[in-house]
Amino acid sequence: MTTFDSTPPTGATEFPLGRYTVLNALQLDLIECPADADVRSVARTMAEHTVHCVVVRNLESGDWGIVSDLDLMAAMRPELADATAGQLAATDPLTVGPADTLQRAAQLMVEHQTSHAVVVDPVTGEPVGILSTLDVARWAAV
Repeated sequence: MTTFDSTPPTGATEFPLGRYTVLNALQLDLIECPADADVRSVARTMAEHTVHCVVVRNLESGDWGIVSDLDLMAAMRPELADATAGQLAATDPLTVGPADTLQRAAQLMVEHQTSHAVVVDPVTGEPVGILSTLDVARWAAV
């Protein structure tokens, strides 16, 4: 079993993001919604779990995707009132590996203009966690 220290270092004089990996900072709990969940259910799930994105599995392609907070906001337009999580889910979300540095993950988030990266198992390609900008900020703030 792999163990890691999830406590950010103290007293740093520079951002230590290059010294720490995604595994140190990621959120291991995946919050999921079924592909047929309506917009209200997605909103409820995000609110109840205080998260900014949910994983949606079993999309028409047989794959998975995510619905982010911004996807949810866009879905609140009248013409998308009947949309499902599967229809809203981004099927090509930004992904990073657990061994990637936080510096690399932060750089990718900036380049892709997103606040979340899905952490995928390097062997299976399945999501194992979510890394958010707030997770990175927690390590940069010390």
